[in-house]
Amino acid sequence: MRSLQLETGIGSLQWFVFLLANSLTLPIVIGQAYQLPADEIAGLMQRTFMVVGLSSFLTAWLGHRLPIPDGPAGIWLGVFVLMGELAVSQGTDQSVTLQLLEGGMLVTGTLLIIIGATGLMDRMLTLFTPLVTGAYLMLLAFQLSGVFLKGMIGVSATSSEINPVNVVIAFAVFALVLSLSIWGKGWLKSYAVLIGIIMGWLAFTLVNGSGSVPTASSIVLLPEIFAWGLPRLDGGMAVSAVIVAFVLVTNIIASMAAMQQVLGGKPEKQALNRGGLMGGVANVLSSVFSSVGVVPLSIAAGFVRMTSQSRLLPFFIACLALTGVALVPSIYSFLSLLPGPVAYAAMLASFTQMVGIGLSAVLKVPLDERRLTILGVSLSFGIGVMFLPQAIFSALPTVLQYVLGNGLMVGMLISLFLEHSWRPPKKEENTLAAS
Repeated sequence: MRSLQLETGIGSLQWFVFLLANSLTLPIVIGQAYQLPADEIAGLMQRTFMVVGLSSFLTAWLGHRLPIPDGPAGIWLGVFVLMGELAVSQGTDQSVTLQLLEGGMLVTGTLLIIIGATGLMDRMLTLFTPLVTGAYLMLLAFQLSGVFLKGMIGVSATSSEINPVNVVIAFAVFALVLSLSIWGKGWLKSYAVLIGIIMGWLAFTLVNGSGSVPTASSIVLLPEIFAWGLPRLDGGMAVSAVIVAFVLVTNIIASMAAMQQVLGGKPEKQALNRGGLMGGVANVLSSVFSSVGVVPLSIAAGFVRMTSQSRLLPFFIACLALTGVALVPSIYSFLSLLPGPVAYAAMLASFTQMVGIGLSAVLKVPLDERRLTILGVSLSFGIGVMFLPQAIFSALPTVLQYVLGNGLMVGMLISLFLEHSWRPPKKEENTLAAS
């Protein structure tokens, strides 16, 4: 009995650190992108912890019933950053932009709930072939790498001054996280991001001094609901939210398939639909608590394989612990002081694997002239749009600004259209069906 309790305690601690490491950086990145003051970044971190802990618990309990934590979705991060840059270039009030994002997450969450409740999750998978999924993952890495690199060197929409010492620290963090994730053994590899953040934070503090922790008004504080204001919606955000929902369907299915591969077996149809439904609930929670939309983390399968922590009890305890941390201002306010360049460096090191994962997805089926052409056209237009100034889209209707101004969405839509309109030869269709 005592050994089982000890195993549960250690497993809970490992899951808590995993959840924390995957929730820590994105609030800092979003806060830097929108130039939020320290107290608002602390509030965003509190709400992120609340959403991640609560949605992970509910999804594992009522959804797919697997130890897969939720985390801020890369596709939502891309939309947040793009719309932030669009607001700066057009002189739009950023609070309005954040309210539009709340509305978008509500639409995405509602659509996922409908897809899960009507049993369409497994059918949706046919739209996202390995080629489409691979193109999306590579474009996501390309789009966010520019954002992260600017953040590492301290360049923003309002400042272009560079501190050489801080840049050196940021690149040292990048190298440390990347090295540990490739050559580290055991817990060093599992917590490469967290180790890099701690070391970089210490170095940053020694050089620049420690910032002042936002004062907490109470020992326990409930997170604010709709902290950015009541949700808004326009045509462009609605279209973007629908596209994001379809992308998240692929992420949910891929995460469940990866975990079932570790545990043995394949995802059942009912589990897929429950996972989609609860994924929708999670995105609605992200809107209500004014956070970044979440998605089940595919990397959890590697964590379970390495630690052999497949029991749900330690996972549930860790989720509730993170939710509890979100109620203690002194803890999340301190964590909100994480320097932006350190957060960006840790995220960039994590995203370097994304290109390889995307390429592996594309290569699941041999590349012929048709698939090479679709991939080339999708990447060319998607990456090309990323280099265009946002100002050139200002004359377009709102519904087109968000879509055509987002290289990730442009590339993915092109790959979807070409993949399903340009039919492959019969032999390739059989190969795709087998995969």
